[in-house]
Amino acid sequence: MHTPKTLQRRDILDIFADGVAAADPYRAVKNALGLIEGQLHMGLDLQNPRNQRRGNWARIHVLAFGKAACNMAAAALERIPSRYLAGKGVVVTTYENVTAVNNMLVLGAGHPLPDAKGLQAAKIVAEHALSAKAGELVLTLVSGGGSALLPAPVSAISLEEKIAVTNLLLACGADIQHINCVRKHLSLLKGGGLAKLAAPADLHALILSDVIGDDLSSIASGPTVADDTCFNDAISILKTYQAWEQTPDAVQSYLQQGAQGRQPETPKRGADFFKQTSHTLIGGNSLSIDALQHSAARHEYQVERYFDNLCGEARSAAEILVRHAKSLAVQQPKIALAIVAGGETTVTLSAMHGKGGRNQEMALAFALAAERLDLPGNWTFLSGGTDGRDGPTDAAGGVVDNQTLSLIRQAGLDPQHMLDKHDAYPALQAANDLLLTGPTGTNVADLQILLLQAAHE
Repeated sequence: MHTPKTLQRRDILDIFADGVAAADPYRAVKNALGLIEGQLHMGLDLQNPRNQRRGNWARIHVLAFGKAACNMAAAALERIPSRYLAGKGVVVTTYENVTAVNNMLVLGAGHPLPDAKGLQAAKIVAEHALSAKAGELVLTLVSGGGSALLPAPVSAISLEEKIAVTNLLLACGADIQHINCVRKHLSLLKGGGLAKLAAPADLHALILSDVIGDDLSSIASGPTVADDTCFNDAISILKTYQAWEQTPDAVQSYLQQGAQGRQPETPKRGADFFKQTSHTLIGGNSLSIDALQHSAARHEYQVERYFDNLCGEARSAAEILVRHAKSLAVQQPKIALAIVAGGETTVTLSAMHGKGGRNQEMALAFALAAERLDLPGNWTFLSGGTDGRDGPTDAAGGVVDNQTLSLIRQAGLDPQHMLDKHDAYPALQAANDLLLTGPTGTNVADLQILLLQAAHE
């Protein structure tokens, strides 16, 4: 009898690959740019002028940052003749995604935690933006991870203090919107800061979204977008997550001064320079979920789109999905089902924690919940980050099935104990159930796939 590992695993890996391919940054940028009669046109539909921005700019400055920055920059420079370029542009990406790009200075920087090379890269990006003049264009290519890659703390705060705040919020399970609110108020580039530096030049951003719901102000902490939050919001977030007392004194002081009007707020809607700033969203998580649906149908599964905003604690989300899948399996026991979803769950770390990430934790939690709740039939579940990296590990996530827990136990490990101490990586590694894709060069948050069918007679 064939096992889920030999039947469903091939399908689920193919379906996941199709979801990642739908977020291909190179293809997305090339589709969004065109040179027509000497004018650069920007927009998703080059056949419909109403959806475009175009102009005869004297020079074009290209700035790219995020996990997909190299591919986005390469595509842009294939569309823009070199005679229009304002010298070498700048690319900032994660170390593992660094590749050479003609006419671009490519810099690697730390992610998910900022580092000194990111600080230097942020200074170079700021200098390029400041050098742009009226009548010129700053073409900004934004993808997920850009926030950590371009740390430019305000002068009152050190990089180490900013890292400490990010660490606190990550450990508390804060969601990305809350983390970004705090980071914007400690940064010179985030929250519209880059758009402010680029004025009086025009700025257009092509954005690959890693944020569920595609809130432009959250993607890479919105460096080209007005910020609707304030200093008091940042303080409230730190207090809500009970992180205020552990926040460095310099950060507390700066945020309190800002709340009192003694430090400048982040740029708000209505600022004059935003009249020269525009954006095109070229990809996101929902488009990748669309691709999962189409791919699963091609693999002859009946497909259900479960959720476009899978969030909350990873282990809780896993159990809810198991309960939902069990109800479907009972109703339709003879049908091969594919349940697809996307989103970004969180993990609240305890004092004792090991190695893993939210996708690995969700995969292990799913396997345990499936055993406890007696999910029927043969099933395979995948939870993976589209960037190929889940937390501070080399895995994108996990792929689990009916055999996972027995393999973990055969290796002498207790899967429930491993989950409780947030040590999913070695548990999944013992079952050969880590999802290892390597860097993908893109990032549109996470994807989940469950394949479920009746056991063979």
